[in-house]
Amino acid sequence: MRRAGRRGREAQEERPMENGVGQEPGVPEPPPAEGTSAPRPPRARPRLVFRTQLAHGSPTGRIEGFTNVKELYGKIAEVFGISPTEILFCTLNTHKVDMQKLLGGQIGLEDFIFAHVRGETKEVEVTKTEDALGLTITDNGAGYAFIKRIKEGSIINRIQAVCVGDSIEAINDHTIVGCRHYEVARMLRELPRAQPFTLRLVQPKKAFDMIGQRTRSSSKCPPEGRVSSGKETLRLRAQGPATLQEGPSAVEEEAARRVDDLLESYMGIRDCELAATMVEMAKCSPSAAALACAVDSVLGEFAFPQEFVAEVWAAVCSPQGGQE
Repeated sequence: MRRAGRRGREAQEERPMENGVGQEPGVPEPPPAEGTSAPRPPRARPRLVFRTQLAHGSPTGRIEGFTNVKELYGKIAEVFGISPTEILFCTLNTHKVDMQKLLGGQIGLEDFIFAHVRGETKEVEVTKTEDALGLTITDNGAGYAFIKRIKEGSIINRIQAVCVGDSIEAINDHTIVGCRHYEVARMLRELPRAQPFTLRLVQPKKAFDMIGQRTRSSSKCPPEGRVSSGKETLRLRAQGPATLQEGPSAVEEEAARRVDDLLESYMGIRDCELAATMVEMAKCSPSAAALACAVDSVLGEFAFPQEFVAEVWAAVCSPQGGQE
């Protein structure tokens, strides 16, 4: 039986079978025989349409037809008449700067998308008195790295002007727009101690009821962009079309959380989608050595140390041994 051709994200369903023979598209159907009902017309598959608002306040818009984060930002920008580069990050189902509600690589079909856009720019001077600044960095998948967590009692925690959700635009007047989060974390880690440096930050634009808040996120990072286990989600991909799939199991979510904790411990970043990817790779690897080869071939740009990869494999394939 032949299928109707696909057009964009929509595809026609097969026509009903009559005596085992399918009607080809474009060919007029014969009139129904006397005493029989006319065949049902073909029904188009439902379009995936998502609701969106600007987090600081706006009318509700509708977007569709995107396959990755950059295209998503482009669609949101088109709806509200702004540039895609104005969007720092998106949260799901809340207008607040809530790092546990960040839009990642998956969106639940009932999720409401809030776009946080550029607000005020600020510069702060920091003196690195310890090796770690106390920052956890993530990025929006479209060129902006931003602060996802500030450790209590850390160097950055003592600087009131720095907040969770601030985008890091430059380090010592060197722009980092376009850099991935792990690159920014590496730059900050390599800065010499006792030598002051300057951070140029862009805070998300806030509604009046959000001004004055200095959000602290939990150290736990549940998988992002999901409604609940068992519901369908739209999986966004850097390359290729977006796909619909079932949500991860509770075991997979817990494994991804453990790997995400390891990412923060080793690299000062959190990336729930990267953690989920590493969980999938570990499940297909018979040993830590096999996982190291797979990680090196696919994620070599991260330059993960061998001991980190071994802990990832233990956390996923031998979770009791991977726990402290």
